[in-house]
Amino acid sequence: MEVLGYAASVIMGLSLGLIGGGGSILTVPILVYLFGVDPVLATAYSLFVVGLTSLIGSFSHFRAGNVRLKTALVFGLPSIAAVYAVRKFAVPHIPDPVFQAGQVEVAKGTLLMLLFALLMLGASYSMIRPGRPGRERAGNKQNYPLIFAEGLLVGGLTGLVGAGGGFLIIPALVLLAGLPMKQAVGTSLVIIALKSLIGFTGDLGAGQPIDYGFMLLFSAFSIAGILAGSYLSRFISNEKLKPAFGWFVLVMGAYIVIKEVFF
Repeated sequence: MEVLGYAASVIMGLSLGLIGGGGSILTVPILVYLFGVDPVLATAYSLFVVGLTSLIGSFSHFRAGNVRLKTALVFGLPSIAAVYAVRKFAVPHIPDPVFQAGQVEVAKGTLLMLLFALLMLGASYSMIRPGRPGRERAGNKQNYPLIFAEGLLVGGLTGLVGAGGGFLIIPALVLLAGLPMKQAVGTSLVIIALKSLIGFTGDLGAGQPIDYGFMLLFSAFSIAGILAGSYLSRFISNEKLKPAFGWFVLVMGAYIVIKEVFF
């Protein structure tokens, strides 16, 4: 089972390298179901693994000119602040169950995951539909106040559902900030790295029992995957990456809906 788990970690890294997403939503299930890690601890491991993997993967995108560093900072900093604020002040006050009518009960976790899935399905439609490419703007014409506002919104949403990463960042960068898909992927990796690694420091302060040897070994396989994915992305056009990302998000969103509603 561990061999399968490490193979899956390579696939997770490959996903991050090719489409800039798939980290958190793939890493936590791998850790929980294939390695038997406690779900709470798995989220802490996921932050470190995804953050470190994204950081290293962003280097090759930076060399290829696919990272808008200023865009990453303008988007990422308010996003980090919004995630922190929502996780600290909003999520703890959501009742569990959210509501109950007779025998029908909706748990907080179910509601948040369904919200996450709906956001994924909406983003996937925007990425898949033909004839509506993102408007690309020259670097000196980026609308930074809009990007800042996008960062706040996406950070709040990802903080609310406890995941998200590239699934919400990339559609925002492509559809709203007007970045080409490959630049959105590279820029997204920088943002994910900042959010995840800073988030992991919170788990350190909480005294989580971290197995650093296992965490670093898992990260090594993920890094191998993202380096391979970043290399392969050079040979795939923006026009093919965008709908491929959309279909991937669509499948994952549909899976979450089916799992939460029927199982």
